Amino acid sequence: MGEFELIARYFRRPERALGAGVALGVGDDCALLQPTPGMQWAVSSDMLVSGRHFFPDVDPRTLGHKALAVNLSDLAACGARPLGFTLALALPEANAAWLQPFSEGLFALADAHGCALVGGDTTRGPLNICITVFGEVPPSQALLRSGAQGGDDVYVSGTLGDAALALQCLQGKVHLPPALLTQARQRLEQPTPRVALGLALREVASAVADVSDGLLGDLGHILQQSGVGATLDAGIAMHLLAAGAYSTGASGLFSSQMPVAQLLQCVLAGGDDYELVFTAPPDRAAAVQAAALASDTPVTRIGRIDAAAGLRVVDGRGQPLPGDWKSFDHFA
Repeated sequence: MGEFELIARYFRRPERALGAGVALGVGDDCALLQPTPGMQWAVSSDMLVSGRHFFPDVDPRTLGHKALAVNLSDLAACGARPLGFTLALALPEANAAWLQPFSEGLFALADAHGCALVGGDTTRGPLNICITVFGEVPPSQALLRSGAQGGDDVYVSGTLGDAALALQCLQGKVHLPPALLTQARQRLEQPTPRVALGLALREVASAVADVSDGLLGDLGHILQQSGVGATLDAGIAMHLLAAGAYSTGASGLFSSQMPVAQLLQCVLAGGDDYELVFTAPPDRAAAVQAAALASDTPVTRIGRIDAAAGLRVVDGRGQPLPGDWKSFDHFA
């Protein structure tokens, strides 16, 4: 199978599938995009490298989903509506048994968000997936990392830590019951981009970031760009580990296998969650809950923004919790 046959068979779609905002998609040297008049572009790129971001033998259908999901999560953090994306794909070989489910997983999520594939490139090489996604947002309504103020509440969407827990199990560092591994692995391989919540948080949240490299690291970006600090309640955060629902609590479930500090590492710094961490003034608490309800996305208040710089993690009694939680670093 040659390059152009590969593109035509697996990645070129009917014009009716392009959707609003795309005047011309795959097939020419450039795509033609047309945002709604008066809107601004929101653009983001992410690369997934075999052996670094995913296991080489991962299900290609879930890999197609995740490759786009991590980009849509960036649009969600900006409060942008998805329009289209490009795909640059390096493959060891043109394998139909791999390409078919990969493209199906990719397009299932793309169709769910009205986000059309508009171009890209393919070549032979080590498996590498790079997507650039395009969205639109009204002027002055983009959600940024730089707006947090002292006294704001800190929230996070969904659950945290399960993807990191699944990774540790797959690496042989911890044992999980089969049902629990299945649940956690789905969070690792098929994250849910919180696009609807991002849209609902426009003019509600003061600052937002997506949680891709770990809660503390990504919240740290907000603190740095806003010039503030924060205090987080580790006791509340621990209950965001969805796996804990299999017992009376995460620490109760794993105490015989994993120290609490190791569980906290998953929750606070594990990464691959693709949830949203955001801040909002206390008087916007009702609006935050309305956004959560409108987007069918649970949100949890986990701390507050401090005027003084620094990130402090405390226990349920407000006492400082010792630990050196390091978020994911591509070059560490």
